[in-house]
This record gives sequence, structure tokens and C-alpha cells, in this order.
Amino acid sequence: MALFILVPGAGGMAWYWHRVAPLLRESGHETIAVDLPGNDKHAGLAAYTDIVIRAIAQRRDALLVAQSLAGFTAPLVCARVPVRMIVFVNAMIPKPDETTGAWWDATGAVKAREQAALSRGYATAFDMPTYFLHDVPPDVLRTGPEEPREEADIVFGEPCRFERWPAIPIHVLAGRDDRFFPIEFQRRVARERLGKDVEEIAGGHLVALSNPEGLTERLLACERN
Repeated sequence: MALFILVPGAGGMAWYWHRVAPLLRESGHETIAVDLPGNDKHAGLAAYTDIVIRAIAQRRDALLVAQSLAGFTAPLVCARVPVRMIVFVNAMIPKPDETTGAWWDATGAVKAREQAALSRGYATAFDMPTYFLHDVPPDVLRTGPEEPREEADIVFGEPCRFERWPAIPIHVLAGRDDRFFPIEFQRRVARERLGKDVEEIAGGHLVALSNPEGLTERLLACERN
């Protein structure tokens, strides 16, 4: 039995994992969906890291699952406590001392997003329905929070201070239907920054909401390897 630590992206709402966590538990594993104070203007990466570490406690078998913005928290956690594995899910993959604000230009994320939109025929201007919610079932959205938690600015200027990636298994899961971080973009960033190939999964940026069964299956496969 493993412990899956599920860390959400921007906004920090543990609700994001509410369709995946029960499926992992049904497979005999423990899960903790971490809730982060994304809208707290005083809480940045250091605070997020402390919260995740408290969730791990003294366990040494934790699989750290980081979605989107949580990719910046993952190396900070691993620098302080033992973690069995990192699994990125449509994640921002940082370099040492990089800020989340600088990441966009450094990786060419916006240009990649706009090029994908032009080639696939949807709007280049960002909006939530087009880029985040296009494949999430309406009934799932109806059960969710009335308003998404907005991410405070502090996190975008805080450097991700780590020296190197730990010598543990690292998996990069990428939604082939992700419009926010297109699959071609994720392949390139994973190769350049981790020397890894992505493992594709059906679904968009919020794949834990749109394809929880597929994501759970892939997480369990990672745990077995």
C-alpha cells in the first residue's frame, strides 16, 4: 500500500482530486489531497511546501503527484523529505532558482499555446471554458465550488530554490487534449528539463476531472514501476 500525495495547481483546491482519490483508495492505497492557500497573498512556494511536508509526515513511501503549478512545489518538497516518486500531471517543470513568472517566457508556453489554437481552430485568447473546461462533464462542474479560487501574485515572483532533481523515478503525464499546455509543448519541456519522454493520457488540462479513470490507471501503473 502506497501513499499518494495529490497536489493541485493554481488556486490550490483539493476538490480538483475528488474524482481520483476514491479510485486510488478502492485500489488499496492511501491518498491525501492537499489543500493549498492559493488565494493567500502572503503564502507562496515556501508555505505550500510546508503544507505538503506536513501531509507526508514521517512516511517514506509517498508518491508525490503534482498538477500544473504544483510542479514548482515538487522539487522543494523532495529537497527536504524522502519521496518515493514524483508524477507530474500537465505540470510546469522548473529549473533551479526559476520563478513561475519567468517560466512562461523561458519555455515559450504562451507562443506554444497560441500556435496550437491556430492549428486546431479554437480561440487564441485565453478563457476558462476553452482552455480548462472544454472536456470536463457539466455535471462535474455543477457539483464543484461556485467560484474557483484565484491564485495570488506572490507565487509568481518566488524563486524555486533547489539544486537538482532527486535520484528517484520521475514520470511526466501529459493530456493529449490539453489546450493550455499542448502535448507538443509538454514533450519538448520534459525532454529539455528532465531528459524524459511524456506518457500521454486522454484528457485536457484538468484531466483529473475529465478522465479520472484513465488518470488513476496511469498513476497505479507508475506506482508499480
